[in-house]
Amino acid sequence: MVAMIDPAGPAPANLQYRRPSLASLGLNLDEQKAVDRFRKDVVEPSMAALVILDFWAEWCGPCKALTPLLEKVAAEYADKGVVLAKINVDEDQFIAAQFQVRSIPTVYAMFQGQPVADLTNARTETQLKQMLDQILEKLPITPGGQPAQDIAPLLAMGDEVLAGGDGERAAGIFAQIIDMAPDSAAAHAGLIRALIAAGHRDEAQAALDALDPKLAADPALAQARSALALAEDAPEESELAALRAAAAERPADMDAQLAFANALYASGDRDAAAACLLAMVAADRAWNEGAARTRLLQIFEATGLEDPWVAATRRKLSTVLFG
Repeated sequence: MVAMIDPAGPAPANLQYRRPSLASLGLNLDEQKAVDRFRKDVVEPSMAALVILDFWAEWCGPCKALTPLLEKVAAEYADKGVVLAKINVDEDQFIAAQFQVRSIPTVYAMFQGQPVADLTNARTETQLKQMLDQILEKLPITPGGQPAQDIAPLLAMGDEVLAGGDGERAAGIFAQIIDMAPDSAAAHAGLIRALIAAGHRDEAQAALDALDPKLAADPALAQARSALALAEDAPEESELAALRAAAAERPADMDAQLAFANALYASGDRDAAAACLLAMVAADRAWNEGAARTRLLQIFEATGLEDPWVAATRRKLSTVLFG
């Protein structure tokens, strides 16, 4: 039996989504180019095919012996959705380091941007074909390049990551789902919400504006629009500090409290925003026709009613309202 690799494995998962601005987050230009090549040559093909990923080098004798075998089997299995990609560890040291390659040849099977099996020990044609057959039985790969995987589990994964507060990673997951299913309104809505959570409101707005009108009219996008509306005009640090000071100095001033709560949410601190709104409801639930409770419910809608954070905050609201 082939031992399938945990797709949540540490290093390779870091390569599944790279934003154009990632260089500012720590990658130099050469590393960014390496990641872009990897995405184009490996990740994107793996969305619909099983990619045999071969780490090799010119000086590696066993690599030279293995290459003809990999090429032959990949060609024979092409009609089953198998392709071969090669990474020269001398030329792409950054990618090799991400996969923690310590010896070569190292060979992985890649599917949808993740390593799913280690093929390194398959050194004969029979062994390699047996391993590929076992893998292909477990994966929804269809010849011709169209992924057959049900995206529902992937959408659930993206929602779970977003609920955990990792907007960048969630954006990566939703972006990959969109690559697989461009017409998925839920995936586009998830990407927009994730970009907002990651502090990229302008990109989120651009993603919404770029949607086909028919897709943009899907009810799934309503939640994303609510999130965008709530995140509008995120305050500068100095403005937020001024609103914080005003709210602290005038605790009975509901207008000051609501302005502070709105600024907190727009700046990405939903926990503090909810705490402020809950305190307002506790102090005067009827103020301004229940404005604090209404704003809290809008935040629930923007976050997603199934989100664990929403469920927990709803319980706090019920405690405030009903004791």
